[in-house]
Amino acid sequence: MGKLDGKTAIVTGSGRGIGREIALKLASDGASVVVNDLDAQPAEQTVADIKAAGGRAVACTGSVTDPEFAERFVATATDTYGGLDIIVNNAGYTWDSVVQKMSDEQWDAILDVHLKAPFRILRAAQPVISQAAKAAKADGSPVPCRKVVNISSIAGLGGNAGQINYAAAKAGIVGMTKTLAKEWGRYNVTVNTVAFGLIKTRLTETPADGDSTIDVAGREIKVGVNPDLLHTMEQMIPLGRAGTPSEAAGAVYLMCIPESDYVSAQTVICGGGFYL
Repeated sequence: MGKLDGKTAIVTGSGRGIGREIALKLASDGASVVVNDLDAQPAEQTVADIKAAGGRAVACTGSVTDPEFAERFVATATDTYGGLDIIVNNAGYTWDSVVQKMSDEQWDAILDVHLKAPFRILRAAQPVISQAAKAAKADGSPVPCRKVVNISSIAGLGGNAGQINYAAAKAGIVGMTKTLAKEWGRYNVTVNTVAFGLIKTRLTETPADGDSTIDVAGREIKVGVNPDLLHTMEQMIPLGRAGTPSEAAGAVYLMCIPESDYVSAQTVICGGGFYL
């Protein structure tokens, strides 16, 4: 028996990196998972890996910034598994520049993926969650505790030079979390934020042979951290190293299990002791 048996989770950006590890972790403890990625191949691979380990998962591919995505994402959970218990807003990327060089396109793209997309998903989920809570009360049954975990960053808590768009979006997530915790407490839903520090993913690691880029809707976005700067940053972390995607997923998992049923409106920093 897993702690999440009978639960259904939706996790954005779960074809790769931290999101993939979150999906695998939740599935390993019994949750049925709706896996999302911009691209079909990584999403289907995560689904296949979950199923190979004896879990249950289905893919819902597409960009979280598409206006129709949120309704489709939530419907995939309810149509496939009959409900919705855990929402993890994880998808995102960085597109950095100092303020005087940042375009409106850069600003809008990062605010859309990190702030508007989670808002739309939560808005789409509200009728499902409220109806389930009301049905349980009408039957005289206990209302199960549902979970929302929004992903932020230490950049959203302390700022980071060159990331005014990302920091603003991630700061907004904290406000969204605190507000929704107050709105959804009556449905017995906890809403928390996990703010990551330096985690080694494709967005932070730069190959030795040159720059690293990712393709986002036809845009080639430069990612990665200069290796020398990365080493310096690691020296500033009390634990002496960057975190792994699996460790990042562990912090999210803590907010999804019954042991955190009375923890809400909080921001948990997963950063090895580092805080700006």
